[in-house]
Amino acid sequence: MADERTEQLDSLQNRLKQAESYLQLETKRKELEKLDEATSQPGFWDDTNKAQDISRQAALLRNTLAQYEKAEALLADALAAQELEMSEEAASIATELDALLSEIELSSWFSGEYDHGDAIVSVNPGQGGLEAQDWADMLYKMYLRYAQNKKFKVEVLDVTSGEVVGIDSATFIVSGPDAYGLLRAESGTHRLVRISPTDEKKRRHTTFAGVEVLPVLPDDLEVEINDADLRIDVFRSSGPGGQSVNTTDSAVRITHLPTNTVVSCQNEKSQLQNKETAMKILRSRLFELERARREAEIATLRGDKTEASWGNQIRNYVLYPYQLVKDVRTGHETGNVDAVLEEGKLDPFIMAYHKWRLESED
Repeated sequence: MADERTEQLDSLQNRLKQAESYLQLETKRKELEKLDEATSQPGFWDDTNKAQDISRQAALLRNTLAQYEKAEALLADALAAQELEMSEEAASIATELDALLSEIELSSWFSGEYDHGDAIVSVNPGQGGLEAQDWADMLYKMYLRYAQNKKFKVEVLDVTSGEVVGIDSATFIVSGPDAYGLLRAESGTHRLVRISPTDEKKRRHTTFAGVEVLPVLPDDLEVEINDADLRIDVFRSSGPGGQSVNTTDSAVRITHLPTNTVVSCQNEKSQLQNKETAMKILRSRLFELERARREAEIATLRGDKTEASWGNQIRNYVLYPYQLVKDVRTGHETGNVDAVLEEGKLDPFIMAYHKWRLESED
């Protein structure tokens, strides 16, 4: 057993050395010094958008450096515990270090322009009526728990209750290191199989819900939107209740007529704030539509066969006659359904997705 633990710690030590190399820590420290110097200059906040962008960059660098320093400390503690023959403590620290190194490695795989930024997540029922609305609510709560586990900030923008149960839609922003890079693994159709709680005959039902994940775009990125193409409606907020839901006609729904893209926001304090937030979501959706259109054109020229992402079933959640959550793309699965749906433990699925994605791109 001691030899196995020594071998495990040697492996973790090698992974930490590799992380030191690919993270380019000295370069990041110098970048952080320059950013900190910029923040200390008089008039730094005169340009709010630029100041916020610099602050976000600095926060990301600090997080990366802090993660590495914590990993160094954990390795030292694990080696010390092993030397003192405190095997249980060494094993516990090694498990924590392994999870942290996996996070660091996963973050290093994100090369997309917006991967390290925040994400706009929308959950909507698919086929299945009331059952689909309940399923959408289950997914919505799963992502809130996942964000809580990651210590990410969540800003709920719009939640519309279902006719009887569940939700008809939910849109929220998840803010934290690599939020978009992580959560884009969840974009697509999610399938649920279970005995329906709304079926008096207790029959098995299959239902679907769609998850859309978009990057929060920087304010200085130009996305062409013609005001004449917009229809803006104001309505009274309707949500699941609570102090955060408005009771005035301040909720805003914006329809982009050429693409029939509809966004809404109701949880801000004023109509103006709701409109600004809805426009932020619209910019991201139109940006994503344009990017998807260009990629489809390129794929057509190459002769590739493509399908709309909304039609792709990415994951199955089976609660009856057995319990299993399985990702269709990667094959990763677990029988611990509660850990996924009730506790939001999605990291193994997200890690598997990005490994699969990188292998597919090679």
